[in-house]
Amino acid sequence: MRLLVIGAVAAGTSAAAKARRNDDDAEIVIYEKDRDISYSGCGLPYYIGKEIEDIGELTPRDSSFFKKKYNIDVFTGHEVLNINSDLKEVSVLNLSTNEVFKDNYDKLIIATGASPFVPPIEGIDKNNVFFLRNVQSARNIRDYIDNKKPKNAVIVGTGFIGFEMLENLICDGINVTIVEMQNKITPNLDEDMALFLENTLLKKNINIIKNSTIVKIDDESVTLNDNTVLKSDMVIMATGVRPNTELAREAGIEVGVTKAIKVNNKMETNITDIYACGDCIETFSSITGKPVYKPLGSTANKTGRIAGDNATNGNLEYKGNLGTGIFKLFDLTIANTGLSEKEAIQEGYEIQICHNIKPDKPAYFNGKEMVIKAIADKNTEKILGVQIVGYEGVDKRIDVFATLITYGAKVDELFHLDLAYAPPFSTTKDPVHYTGMILDNALNNNRKIITPKQLRKLVTENEKVQIVDARVSKQYDQAHVEDAVNIPHSNLRESMENVDKDSVVVTYCNKGVTGNATQNIFINHGYKKVYNLSGGYKFYKGSK
Repeated sequence: MRLLVIGAVAAGTSAAAKARRNDDDAEIVIYEKDRDISYSGCGLPYYIGKEIEDIGELTPRDSSFFKKKYNIDVFTGHEVLNINSDLKEVSVLNLSTNEVFKDNYDKLIIATGASPFVPPIEGIDKNNVFFLRNVQSARNIRDYIDNKKPKNAVIVGTGFIGFEMLENLICDGINVTIVEMQNKITPNLDEDMALFLENTLLKKNINIIKNSTIVKIDDESVTLNDNTVLKSDMVIMATGVRPNTELAREAGIEVGVTKAIKVNNKMETNITDIYACGDCIETFSSITGKPVYKPLGSTANKTGRIAGDNATNGNLEYKGNLGTGIFKLFDLTIANTGLSEKEAIQEGYEIQICHNIKPDKPAYFNGKEMVIKAIADKNTEKILGVQIVGYEGVDKRIDVFATLITYGAKVDELFHLDLAYAPPFSTTKDPVHYTGMILDNALNNNRKIITPKQLRKLVTENEKVQIVDARVSKQYDQAHVEDAVNIPHSNLRESMENVDKDSVVVTYCNKGVTGNATQNIFINHGYKKVYNLSGGYKFYKGSK
């Protein structure tokens, strides 16, 4: 059996390696138009920032490695020009010699990846404009910084690559402005969590311009759509990627609603004996079952393995994804999994939200707070999605939540998880436990939560609402929610007669715990409509 693979990065090499494990007699050939293969694309920003000195650490495998270990022939600098599925052959261009030749296959795997989206901007083809997509582009950026010594840079886009480049350019001593066309940063966060992150970054003197696009790039400046001119010796375009589907479409292979190649759960396309995997394919949400486009390295490796297995008579099936992502930004860690609030509402879920602010470990072990936003389905009480902005320990918690969502956990089950505890690693009740407790209380024990956004709307609509600040007077005097009255928790029982039982009562403290205790007292004294402010004043202020 002769297996051809088009593309030799994460998905293609994973597919070929799995195929070899299944069939030691198969002829396996990979064609790759680039010169680097099987590299860690996610590590490229850290090579640019010199956190990784040798780019060879990101490209540990070459063609000789695959030949020696797997008996797989990898031809770099070879571009597949077209696919003839009737004859089961491909035309290949040797980019070094310009020779075009044909090769035949019994099974074909397409792993053509994705390419950066190039917006129509005057000057985008200048030598000081860069798209970070492969090893050579990382080398080019590093060489430009070393040789040209830029003082000012503009990054367009606030996704993973944009923010990772922000950190590494600043660490190089470059003054950076980040430009985002949307009204919020970070596409993987809801607006409230994005605002909380933005306010945290502003305290670090990060320059962020939202609701803006670049219309012109010059050698030492860029011009925005409102005619603002920014100093800029270099521009990093982090505007996202688009799946490389032209080769597949020309061969009659179907693309899906996301404009990526449509495959089934075995990575089979609509044409017999042709499979596809990696950043060029459309996958599906394991929550909704609907098509999604999630170009992630983890997904590429999984789908590559499944394609290679089924191309060699295996039976692996793809189970869907949650779009779980995580990235580092200075000392911060930002992560998400599952549906966002916006996505859950669009899917028709009736949702319960909570914001939980807890340290990753005790203060005496230098614990730092993380903000966890969790979204649950009110009807099934299952967790739908989680977003976290914090410092240490975020990776551990997001992986726990991803596992819980994958297996359909309900909110009341989170409290009963037997998670590892010791003071250097966690608090006795982990932030995961607290998240479950808050949601369970809101759904089942009449401990209702109101988000900052909901509270602002309630006040705007002139509802009869009384906001009670349960903190000590000194904290209230420093700053408080508009129109709130200060009744410290310790004085509440003596002063609560001043709060109208027929009104909506909203309690809050700094982060939510004392606000909840105050809420309990009101409820136990016969108040019927009592809410605790989700995330307390800290999140209220941080998400404005």
